Amino acid sequence: MRRHRIASRHEVSTPVRPEVEVRRSARRTRTVSAYRKDGKVIVMIPARFTRAEESEWVDTMLLKLDGSGPRGRRTDEQLMKRARELNREYLNGKANPSSVRWVDNMTTRWGSCTTGEATIRLSDRLQPMPVWVVDYVLLHELAHLIEPSHNKRFWHWVDKFPKAERAKGYLEGVASAASLGFDTCE
Repeated sequence: MRRHRIASRHEVSTPVRPEVEVRRSARRTRTVSAYRKDGKVIVMIPARFTRAEESEWVDTMLLKLDGSGPRGRRTDEQLMKRARELNREYLNGKANPSSVRWVDNMTTRWGSCTTGEATIRLSDRLQPMPVWVVDYVLLHELAHLIEPSHNKRFWHWVDKFPKAERAKGYLEGVASAASLGFDTCE
């Protein structure tokens, strides 16, 4: 596999934020990405960015990584709103939960539904996962309000979600990695 040359690299650190390594690449033209490695944040940017653009992107990526940015912690209110949207889009408005919320005590399942009370709970472990994975689990639990068991009718509703198989595979991969001792939270 061919490795890409990095145009330049430098580190930025202040008392109020983690150590940041900025990697400028001539091959990278428009995209910016960031990840954590060995206790520091690596931010990869196009080589042509000015120092001002670099600073702005470093701040943006730090916010995203620490959870207070656009992909930060989703609230119970946002989860209920998304449940209503998914219900309309995929379930013809047939599932009407009385409560949808995040819980931090669910360690063996991704979500649960109490059909008698029409309540849905999703594990906090889903918080850092892609939106389409959370949507799949939420839709799965919503479908239980229409069809309590995992029968053909239940899967008819769930499989309307375009990324259902992909989300199942993602969750299976996370579960498998966790069972092998890998940290799946970052």
